This record gives sequence, C-alpha cells and structure tokens, in this order.
Amino acid sequence: MAHALAVQVSLFVQSEADGSLRRSRLKSMNKIGYHDKSWISCTPLDLKSRITYSKCQCKIVCMSVQQANRRKVAVNPPELEDTKEPPLHLYKPKEPYTATIRSVERLVGPKAPGETCHIVIDHGGNVPYWEGQSYGVIPPGENPKKPGSPHNVRLYSIASTRYGDSFDGKTASLCVRRAVYYDPETGKEDPSKKGVCSNFLCDAKPGDKVQLTGPSGKVMLLPEDDPTATHIMIATGTGVAPYRGYLRRMFMESVTTFQFRGLAWLFLGVANTDSLLYDQEFCNYLQDYPNNFRYVTALSREQKNRNGGKMYVQDRIEEYSDEIFKLLDGGAHIYFCGLKGMMPGIQDTLKRVAEQRGEKWDEKLAQLKKKKQWHVEVY
Repeated sequence: MAHALAVQVSLFVQSEADGSLRRSRLKSMNKIGYHDKSWISCTPLDLKSRITYSKCQCKIVCMSVQQANRRKVAVNPPELEDTKEPPLHLYKPKEPYTATIRSVERLVGPKAPGETCHIVIDHGGNVPYWEGQSYGVIPPGENPKKPGSPHNVRLYSIASTRYGDSFDGKTASLCVRRAVYYDPETGKEDPSKKGVCSNFLCDAKPGDKVQLTGPSGKVMLLPEDDPTATHIMIATGTGVAPYRGYLRRMFMESVTTFQFRGLAWLFLGVANTDSLLYDQEFCNYLQDYPNNFRYVTALSREQKNRNGGKMYVQDRIEEYSDEIFKLLDGGAHIYFCGLKGMMPGIQDTLKRVAEQRGEKWDEKLAQLKKKKQWHVEVY
C-alpha cells in the first residue's frame, strides 16, 4: 500500500530479514485449536471502509501493512500440479483406504453451541484430491439397519489444499461438528441417537485408523483458469471447509501454476464469536492481502439485522447485494456450502434483490448456471 497503516498481526515479530518470522507465523496459522488463550479480541482497521472485517482474535503487536511478510510456503510434491483432471473415486465403499488419524483439535470456544473439530488424516499420499472435493468416511462398527454390513459412507468436504496442513501432499483435513441429539421433553442428551461418524471422528486419537473412500465431487472445484477472477464464498458452520482450502491455495502456498491476483470474499454465518472457524487464518489473510480478501461474518446470537431480528448470512448478502450483483454481472463465481436449510433464505433474498433491480431471478440464475458461475454443495 502507498502508506503505512497500523494493523494487528498474529505474533511478536522480528525484523523481516530474520527467516524465523515466516516459520513463526506459519506455526501460528497451523495451530488452530482454541486452547491458546493469549489472544485478545480486536478489530483491525477498516481500510477506507473498503473491507469488512470480522472481530479477529489477534495478539497485541502492531506493524504496518508494508512490513507484513507475504512470503509463501513451499509445497511438495510438485507432481500434484501435473494432472489435468481431478482424481475421482480412487477408493470405493467395498474397498476403502485405511488411513491414520494424525491429530484432532477442538476449533470452537467454550461459549459455542456444540463442538466442532479439525481432524488431520494421514493418507500417505495415496488418496490425492483437489480443493473443493470430499472424502467419504466409513465409521467402525456394524450398520444397525443392515446387520453384518458396515456403516454407510458419510461425506465430508475437505478443509485443506491438496498438499495438506503439512504441505507435503500426505494429509487431508476435515472440519467436523459433533452431532448430538437432545430429547425435547427432558432437554437431556440421548447418546443412542448421536451421530455415529461425527462422534467417531471427534473422539479419535492420533494413531487411530479410519476408512476413506473417494475423493468425490466436481461442483465445488476451484476454477483456476483466470487468476484475476472474483470468488464469493458463502458458508454456514462447517460449510467453510472447502473455502479454507481455496484460501490457503490462494494466499498461503507457493504454487507456480496458480498465482492468485483476484478477489476472494468470504461470508461466514455461525452462532457467536466462539463459534467462528479458522478465524485467525482468515484474519491473517486480511492483514497480508487487504486488496484481495474480504471477510464478513454473521453471528446470529450476537448481532441483529436491520429489522431487529437475528443476523443470518442471507442478511449480510442483502447488505452487500448491489456489489455482489455487479460482481456476478462481471463474471464472478459464487459458492454456497453448509446445511441445506441455508438455501431457501438465501434464494429468497437474491430473488427479492433481483426484482428490486428490475431483473427476473429465475432467468439470472439460469444464466449463472449456464456460465458455470454458480456452485452449490449443501447437506
């Protein structure tokens, strides 16, 4: 930037000439659990109101944007860039791949409703994937509906790039919310109705084995033909998983075949501040790439929309609707990932905005799909 602006950064830093700087920041960005309590809540500067920031969790050290270290991380093996088509269905339910749990970390704070975990799986480089794809997981045990048969496959969006969190192409990460059931009459948890796979993954220990299928999916693949393109990413909860992979590829990794110079704009809807997922990583991108990344949160239990109701992600979309529609008219890609219940409210909002602009939403949506700008993966 032309002038130095003080912003919050994630660590105590040395001079930029010190090579330990990048390693320190990288360690911080990969240490994503909520157990580090040395942060305070702070809001970085709004750069002339161009960018909307989340309430980032940052260490209390300042430096100028000009001083921010933008050196990216080397990744291996380079052969992962050679394939022209995404890998698909390398392992099927009848012959899954046996991988190993490397780590499980809680992502959310104590005031978050429920528990969400970041799970790193070591596949040894044998189950390659592209950003935006999913793995299938077969939990251990017998399918109660089919005695003698294994459980059905559960699909999870992959929350890392093809190089994994270790940047060596041997791991994949999943973002998993533990599924629990509470009896509406007693208000108590009923263990007999808990989610089999999510609880298996969240309870897993390093060294445990996990059965994988896939990878699968082409709808959410990140288009890389135009490095200057705009990508509008809308998520609720764990639907942020594929976007974490996109953003690491855009802003963290040194990939010679994809040098992103466009705009990535993330909308994330969760219950409260403690429920924000990968917030520190996203804040780091804001600090390092203020011209290429925007980050807007909707905290339904802490914020109000303009009508005084709870703030949901569709309310944020409405706030920025003029700009979003202009970007879509210019060829931007828009992605939706999360619970299927998010889509009716979003569709209603987009339809209402389109009509206010004198456009027919059905026709506009058809054009977006025809031009492959519209990407949806809900569950």
